[in-house]
Amino acid sequence: MPKNSLLLSVIALTTISVNASGEMIYKCRNQQGEMKYQKSACAENIQTTSSLVEIKTTKPAIKQKKTLVIDKGVNGHYFLEGEVNSTALTFVVDTGASVVSLPSSVARAAEIDCKKQVTMNTANGLANACTIVIPKLKIGSFIIEEVAAVVVPNLSEPLLGMNVLQQFNIVQDHGQMRISER
Repeated sequence: MPKNSLLLSVIALTTISVNASGEMIYKCRNQQGEMKYQKSACAENIQTTSSLVEIKTTKPAIKQKKTLVIDKGVNGHYFLEGEVNSTALTFVVDTGASVVSLPSSVARAAEIDCKKQVTMNTANGLANACTIVIPKLKIGSFIIEEVAAVVVPNLSEPLLGMNVLQQFNIVQDHGQMRISER
């Protein structure tokens, strides 16, 4: 076999091996404040906003459970990229929130209307909110339909609450959270 053909075969096998075992994608904020997705870790002077790896199996006979691995953010919170009705957003993973909670702007962008006005007891006291049903919520490759949620007008970030999280196995250790199928 010619030397160049052998080298190409080795490179192709390496690429397949890397793709089959999962691939880490980093979301970094550059010095101009723009968000960039990249396969390498963020530079030391650049803020990592989140990183996500999805582990998949290539063996069709054995079904491996899908797992999302999230690195702890600089502020100690876990952030997870997701979608509500195909509207992209970043959730704060909040094990202290009973239900998924969205800011009004996110609900409007996702074209979800309020069902019923309610008063909620939050960490900051009582808050007016309204109940909604999210037709399609996506986190990583997981899709959950007909998710009960609330819209909280003064909320700054979407919260991924326990009504969704309880459907998964969740493990936290060494600055990472693993969310996997039950």
